[in-house]
Amino acid sequence: MLESWFNSAGDNEGATVSRSPERQSVVDQQTANFALYHYESCWFCGKVRRSIEALGLNIELRNIQTDENNYRELITRGGRSTVPCLRIDSPSGEQWMYESADIIAFLNSKFGPEQPAS
Repeated sequence: MLESWFNSAGDNEGATVSRSPERQSVVDQQTANFALYHYESCWFCGKVRRSIEALGLNIELRNIQTDENNYRELITRGGRSTVPCLRIDSPSGEQWMYESADIIAFLNSKFGPEQPAS
């Protein structure tokens, strides 16, 4: 019962996105400036990591428990110590996205099976 509550329909559980090598290269370029701040035993972080894997995304994982610099950066630049947190660097600046459901929804909207890599 708890599993069904935690595994919402939009988190790509069990689904895997398949792309041509050319499309994957485009997606890899788009996610090159993404980083997920997390730690291994965080259940919500695990949900995001599973979605990243199912979507075939190459997003850097920054563990805040095994690397003090990651923790320090999350607090000083992101403003909070909450994980998971997806950092998105773009020409217009940094965006720090908290909340696993928001991160998963964002990744699905940009890179989900029905979304073309732009």
